[in-house]
Amino acid sequence: MGGNSFQKNGHRRAVQERERRGGHGRVTGKDADRFKFKVPTLRNVEMTYPYFHDGAAQTLAEAVDIMGRLQLGKKFTPEENAKIVAFVKTLTGDQPQFLLPILPPSTEKTPPPKPFG
Repeated sequence: MGGNSFQKNGHRRAVQERERRGGHGRVTGKDADRFKFKVPTLRNVEMTYPYFHDGAAQTLAEAVDIMGRLQLGKKFTPEENAKIVAFVKTLTGDQPQFLLPILPPSTEKTPPPKPFG
């Protein structure tokens, strides 16, 4: 669900002035890419706050409200917002566990790493 494209921010309502100079166009240099931002995956989005490329939304409810207005031109009722947030939270799964190896302590005789050698 998401994560594979860049999309224009502000389909129905103009983005704020601070966003006018941002977006993927800063990377590509193409005017057509202005206001386009990476669409994040919705998997585990509940755990990835703050939201948006600039951290503008602190909660999912706030992010849903902003996206409804900018992308759909719609002000969600509190009930609609809560239902969307509840749906998005169903996309949260168990986080994988990573076991890191325990390495022996380094000594003066330990060769230095050569990461690009």
